[in-house]
Amino acid sequence: MKKVIIFVIAIMTMATMNSQTLTERQKGLAACACLMAQGDLERLEPAVRTALDSGVTINELKEAFSQLYAYTGFPRSLNALGVLSKVLESSPSFGGSGEGGRWQEGKPWTRPKEWDDAKAAYELGVKNQTQVSGRPFNYDFSPQDDYYLKAHLFGDIFAGDLLSHADREIVTVAALSGLGKVAPQLAAHKRGAVNMGNSQETVDELCAWLCQEGYTLSTVWPKGEPNTAFAQYFIGNSYLAVLDKTGLCNVTFEPGCRNNWHVHHGAVQVLICVAGRGWYQEWGKEPVELKPGVTIAVPEGVKHWHGAAADSWMQHLTYHTNVQPGNSNEWLEPVTDEVYGNLK
Repeated sequence: MKKVIIFVIAIMTMATMNSQTLTERQKGLAACACLMAQGDLERLEPAVRTALDSGVTINELKEAFSQLYAYTGFPRSLNALGVLSKVLESSPSFGGSGEGGRWQEGKPWTRPKEWDDAKAAYELGVKNQTQVSGRPFNYDFSPQDDYYLKAHLFGDIFAGDLLSHADREIVTVAALSGLGKVAPQLAAHKRGAVNMGNSQETVDELCAWLCQEGYTLSTVWPKGEPNTAFAQYFIGNSYLAVLDKTGLCNVTFEPGCRNNWHVHHGAVQVLICVAGRGWYQEWGKEPVELKPGVTIAVPEGVKHWHGAAADSWMQHLTYHTNVQPGNSNEWLEPVTDEVYGNLK
């Protein structure tokens, strides 16, 4: 097992060292697109603020949320635009009270000329779709969808000039990553993102970053089954996957999920964060942020808890060492919302 753990930590370290191509602006666009696709409005609101702080303009976010209706549907597009509107209403620069002094309106929206020429929109769509696909693409099985794709998605929508084609594919890959169960489309748009001007390194890092930050859960580690046997000791939902006969397990926490304060008697518990972000805290001590590669050896007899961040999935591997005869777990009180809510 020690060799497996060392290998895991090495992989996590290399992944962190090689993550150098995504800009903060691209991360902001991607986070908003991913959460919009999931319909997670609670997490989307702070993500919108972070994106605006990172240099994404208001009009770029409007364009991204509007474009994504073609992938996620009008309800989620309109809900995301509603969140953006709510955030702007809280800003003094836009008629409200709060932050937002540095936020930029960005390039004004203008009506694309192709909207007044159906033939021109269709021809533009054929050109853009061919570039995204890397070859001419005709969906003869459904002429209706073939026309919608060419004339509307890659024609009307791509005719807008508020986002570059490279940015549009970053947004699309992030949204499809968050949407889930659309593997063929995600694979196609990951290739398309490169065809539209992004580097392969950027696309690979984008998908890894979305998982590492807990926006998606697309790791090599199995999610497992609902952790019903221990549900009474958790706030929120967790999942358990037993990986081998030695007791090595992967535990997956949904955003906001954490276990109760507890004590391991007669054993040392080891935690290795492999995806997302979370927290570990010992009684009377400051919390420790869990990120991929962070390893914690929980001392025997020490009261502690661990779980996901409020805005992120989290996975950690866990096993026990220095196990003594008669070892046991002592489950204690829940981690209160007051304690959890103060974590930064």
